[in-house]
Amino acid sequence: MTDITRYTVIGAGHGGKAMAAHLSLMGFEVTLFNRTYDHIAVIKARGGIDLESSEGNLRGFARLAYVTSDIQEALRSAQMIMVVVPSSAHADVAKTAAPHLQDGQIIVLHPGRTCGALEFVKVLKDQNCTADVTVAEAETFIYASRSDGPAQARIFRVKEAVPLAALPATRTAEVLNAIHPAYPQFIDGVNVLHTGLNNMGAIFHPALTLLNAGWIEATHGDYQFYIDGVTPSVARVLEVLDRERVTVASALGIRARTAMEWLKMAYNTTGDDLHEAIHNQPGYYGIKAPSTLNHRYIFEDVPMSLVPIASLGQHFGVSVRGMDSIIRLGCIVHRTDYWRRGRTVDKLGIAELSVSELTRYVNEGIREA
Repeated sequence: MTDITRYTVIGAGHGGKAMAAHLSLMGFEVTLFNRTYDHIAVIKARGGIDLESSEGNLRGFARLAYVTSDIQEALRSAQMIMVVVPSSAHADVAKTAAPHLQDGQIIVLHPGRTCGALEFVKVLKDQNCTADVTVAEAETFIYASRSDGPAQARIFRVKEAVPLAALPATRTAEVLNAIHPAYPQFIDGVNVLHTGLNNMGAIFHPALTLLNAGWIEATHGDYQFYIDGVTPSVARVLEVLDRERVTVASALGIRARTAMEWLKMAYNTTGDDLHEAIHNQPGYYGIKAPSTLNHRYIFEDVPMSLVPIASLGQHFGVSVRGMDSIIRLGCIVHRTDYWRRGRTVDKLGIAELSVSELTRYVNEGIREA
């Protein structure tokens, strides 16, 4: 495969700016695209982004080759397309990009949340995109980052191992080979069902926000999200959601990590139960709650994480009453129908597939229905 030297980053939020700047300082040619030009006007005027970094990572002024709100210009010479937008915008990105994609381009969703690659490929197909592109998704975002200004980015941490999978999985090795010169941290995520069903944000974010709705509204988030918010009763709800997720994965022939196993793997944290394990994680101390309920922990993680897991569960005969309860609470609080807006099996175009057919599709790209 030709060496990847030209990256396009789609999305100029804190994550997109961090990724674009870091890639530039690593020596790659980087184009930054954002749908709203006002958000990138300062970056365009300055010609790049100031990157601050911890842990001895690259820092300094990162010059960008192109900064644009024209999707055609952004994709024209791109080899690797990094989609760093909320997962609720993945379908819009696919729709906008479809007419301009070219054979051989690789698209990576950072992250896919749950069923992101499945949705992206479905939208490309619906848009009659004929370009031979590869779509992949990361299990989680590789950076812990934030933005302190319109042309500034700050990276606190680069994660050491992030599972990644292509759709189909037969193309994962090709994506890893292409992305490893920039990001050796990406590892084989088996397939996009594995990456999507190991989405821990689905378990922690919506329930922890909704079950503490009163506290968030009363204090505007002035409490410790995990340490104060995860009481024994709240932890029991999280444990039920986690069991449902693992059971849905099992119905699809997948051994998903439990939340306890993930805490051990990610932070080397243990405990007799989830409540104790969370309180034994030093990194959770000091993290404040969202200041409002109008937050991505609900409007992104409910429709793009919880709904697809629950929909798969219902479709394949798994009880997901806990998840359905949290989804319904989100619908009530936000006065919206997240079941209708979310990634259901019908919307993803996989409702006609059996477990074996779905597995074959994500592994080999072959589908008979």
